[in-house]
Amino acid sequence: MRSKAIEVEVARTLPELMQAFAVRTLVYIGEQHCPHDEEYDGNDFSGATHVLARSGGEPVGSLRIRWFADFCKIERVAVRREHRSGRIAAALIDFAYALAARKGYRTAIGHIQVRLVPFWKRSGGTQIRAGRPHFYFSDHEYVEVVRDLEPPQDAIGLDTPPLVLLRPEGAWDEPGVLDRSAARPATNPI
Repeated sequence: MRSKAIEVEVARTLPELMQAFAVRTLVYIGEQHCPHDEEYDGNDFSGATHVLARSGGEPVGSLRIRWFADFCKIERVAVRREHRSGRIAAALIDFAYALAARKGYRTAIGHIQVRLVPFWKRSGGTQIRAGRPHFYFSDHEYVEVVRDLEPPQDAIGLDTPPLVLLRPEGAWDEPGVLDRSAARPATNPI
């Protein structure tokens, strides 16, 4: 039996965000019995990007990236139980690292449950952050991990063309709605 293709993208619409949140709710609240206010902690709309994985069109995984000045933080990685072969989580994490590198970030961190350290170490250069203590929240033990990123030649930066900067998150290579509007002459004199 062939496995279904995994599609990973930035959640940009309300339905896509709801799908990402539904996966998180199933995993963290449903399986791990995390209290609602700890899972939905006030950071979902504060400088965060949500990533959604689908298999056969169905939402099967999600993660959240929060953006800080010198680093990004990969968090809330969730994969529905029936899809936990490691493929979905790896696809989500690889997508998040590539997105962060394209934005010019050189460092990504994560707070992961200790039981997941072997998986994260296999995830392309992710290492336990030296000298950092284990910590606890929502009834689990965590450790901090870090990965160095290498921004590509076409990383988003100060010299990126203005219309590229106006495109939706992660879709910088695809003309957006404002690219089409740029073809019209300016008619507003004010």
